Amino acid sequence: MINWDDFEKIDMRLGTILKVVDFTNARKPAYQLLIDFGELGIKNSSAQITSLYSKDELVGKQIIAVVNFPPKQIANFFSECLVLGIYNQHNEVVLLQPTQPVENGCRIG
Repeated sequence: MINWDDFEKIDMRLGTILKVVDFTNARKPAYQLLIDFGELGIKNSSAQITSLYSKDELVGKQIIAVVNFPPKQIANFFSECLVLGIYNQHNEVVLLQPTQPVENGCRIG
């Protein structure tokens, strides 16, 4: 169990995907994402979401991500945030998204 103070340390924010490219150096199929988090700036992320999402449909999509992890090197790429999703019955990631448009950078709570 964690306490409320532990939960408050996790900074989850809403962002909009600006650009998507294939991550050819990843061990498992993945995309490299460029995400706009408003006043927090633009961050890179790697996401293994190729089985359910095409590059074209991801551009402009709002997503939820943890933005206060240290950068993580994956092959030759530095991921600066963790895009959040739900593993379905086939172990594919379904992205967490708002049901209404929200301003980039808004905090999840």
